[in-house]
Amino acid sequence: MASSPERQRIVRRVLIVALVAAVLVLAAAAWIVVPILTHNSAGSSGQDQLPEGFVNEARAEGADGRTRELVVETTAGSPADLAQLTPGDELIIRGSGFDAGIGIYVAICAVPSIPGEKPSPCLGGIPETAEGAVVAETSVWITDNFAWAAFANQGYDDAGAGIFTATLLVPESSSNGLDCTVSLCAITTRADHTAANDRVQDLQLPVAFTR
Repeated sequence: MASSPERQRIVRRVLIVALVAAVLVLAAAAWIVVPILTHNSAGSSGQDQLPEGFVNEARAEGADGRTRELVVETTAGSPADLAQLTPGDELIIRGSGFDAGIGIYVAICAVPSIPGEKPSPCLGGIPETAEGAVVAETSVWITDNFAWAAFANQGYDDAGAGIFTATLLVPESSSNGLDCTVSLCAITTRADHTAANDRVQDLQLPVAFTR
């Protein structure tokens, strides 16, 4: 059995290890949380008005000086008919000019009644497939943020050019309190939860469902 001084040394070592572990955990939490709390909005995406009709591409210059482009195609590579979406269809969403320092969600969301407001709610729910899985999702999370990349679907294809390619599975027209047969909805890009109040990545292409 260890002597009393030896037991005291063991207890001190255990306390020191526990203290160091606690400090590391707090530092890691701060590293993740502080940027979220201190993020400043870069302003508007520049898409003050939606495109007329159901076109498959949009382009806008944001307040940050970046020109973002959003294009929607079929899996065969032809322009997607956004006036006739059918649940279960797969769409290829291509973006360029985005700020890779800000993660984005790609989904079908309500068009806000007031321009400049956050597009919400959205169909499809929270992306569930981890990075690297080649699976079409009803919503896609794209980020290059090291702390979140393992939980997202994918990163940007070219961070410098802000290019991404995502495969979106068309969801049912109604969920999460949103009915896109009643409300105007659009294929949408918007900043993820790390910059939730930043509207600079918001682009929308109106859609309509066949049923």
